[in-house]
Amino acid sequence: MLNPLFWLQAISLAFSQIWANKSRAFLTALGIIVGVASTTAVIAALTGLRGKVLSEFESVGASKFFVFPNRPDNAPRNMYPWEKIRVTPEEVNAIRDECTLVKAVTPITEVGLTVEAGDRMIEGITISGIWPDWHVVQNRFVQEGRPFTQIDEDGERQVCLVNADAITELNLPLNPVGEAIIIGGRRFAIVGVVETTQARFFGMNTSSAEIFIPFSVAAKLQDRNFFMRVEGMFTSPEAAEEGQDEVRFVMRRARGIEPGGVETFQVAAIDRFIEQFKALATGITAIAGGIVGISLLVGGIGIMNIMLVSVSERTREIGLRKAVGATPMAILLQFLLEAVTLCLVGGFIGIAVGRLAAFGLTKIPGAQLEQADIPFWAVALSFAFSAATGVIFGMFPAIKASRLDPIEALRHE
Repeated sequence: MLNPLFWLQAISLAFSQIWANKSRAFLTALGIIVGVASTTAVIAALTGLRGKVLSEFESVGASKFFVFPNRPDNAPRNMYPWEKIRVTPEEVNAIRDECTLVKAVTPITEVGLTVEAGDRMIEGITISGIWPDWHVVQNRFVQEGRPFTQIDEDGERQVCLVNADAITELNLPLNPVGEAIIIGGRRFAIVGVVETTQARFFGMNTSSAEIFIPFSVAAKLQDRNFFMRVEGMFTSPEAAEEGQDEVRFVMRRARGIEPGGVETFQVAAIDRFIEQFKALATGITAIAGGIVGISLLVGGIGIMNIMLVSVSERTREIGLRKAVGATPMAILLQFLLEAVTLCLVGGFIGIAVGRLAAFGLTKIPGAQLEQADIPFWAVALSFAFSAATGVIFGMFPAIKASRLDPIEALRHE
C-alpha cells in the first residue's frame, strides 16, 4: 500500500513538470479553462436572472392569480368571437362575491389618452382603470392622499391616482393631491400618489408614468367590448389549487358551460409561472452542462495527447525508476496524478475567469443581473468534472507508462 509520502512526492513532481513546461501546460489546459469559465459564467448569469425573476414574483405575491379569455384550440373564430370569450365586469363581480378563498380581485383595463396639466400636454399616456382592491392585489399603496373607495367606483367619480414619474412628466407639485388634470378632455381630481416600483414583470415596466382612474369610469371611455384582464389574490399560497377550482366553477356557471363543456377562459396562479420558470432555468443549465461536456472532451483529448508525448519523452526516466524498484502501480499513479493535477489547475483558472465574468455581468447597465454569482455547487461540480477528465483521459498514457519494459526503456534514446 502506498504511503502518504508517496502522494505528496507525486503531486510535487506533477507541479514541477507543469512549471517546467508552462507554455505547453497552459495550451494543453486551455480547453478545460474555456469550458469551465464559459459554463460558470452562464450559470452565474442564470443564477442572477433566476434571483431577479423570483424576487419579482415574491414582490407580486405567491398567492396571486389571473383570469384570461381563452379561445379553444382549433376552434373557428366565428364560433367563439371575442364578445363571447372576453371576461366581463359581471363575472369579476361573481368571483368577488362568491369565491370564499379569494381575498381580493380587480379587473384592469388600459386606454391611451392625452393628458393635460397646466401648459403641459402629453399624448398617449396609458390610463389604467382599477377597483379599490388593486392596492391589495399589487401590494402598492398610496404615499400621499387616499386610495380609491367603493364610492368612487360606484359613483363613477372623476378622480385619479398618479405615481412619481407622472408628477415629474406633467410638472405637477411634489404633493399634487387636490390638483386637477385633464384626461381625454375630462377634468379629474388627483386624490392620491401611488408608490412607484422599479419592477419589470411580464414585460411591463412599471417605472414609467402611471395614472389610475376608477374602473367604471375607464369602461365608459371605451367601446362596449373593451379588453380587460383580471388579477386577484387568494387567502394564502396553500389555497391556490383549491382557489383556482373555485374560480373556475364560478366562471363556468356564469357562462353557462355544461359539465364536460369546453372552457372559454383560463385561470392561472402565480405558482404555475414560478414552476415554469424554474423548469426553464434547469433546462438552460443542462444545455450549459452539455456545452462544458464538449469543451472538456476537447480539452481531455489534448491532455491525453500531451501525456502520451510526456511518456515518450520520459521513457528513460521510467526505465530508471523501475530499475530501482518502482512498481507499475506507482508509475501509473504518477502519470495519472500529473494528468489530474493539470486538469485541476485548468479548472481553477477557469473558475477564476468565470468569477471575473460574473462580476462583469453585475456591472452591465440595464442587464438586471446584480445577483449574478457562481453557486458553490457549480464550483464543486467544475472541480469534479476537471478531475474526472484527468482520470479518464490520463488513464491510457499512465497505463502505457506502467507497462514499459525497464530494459527497453533504459535503451531508449
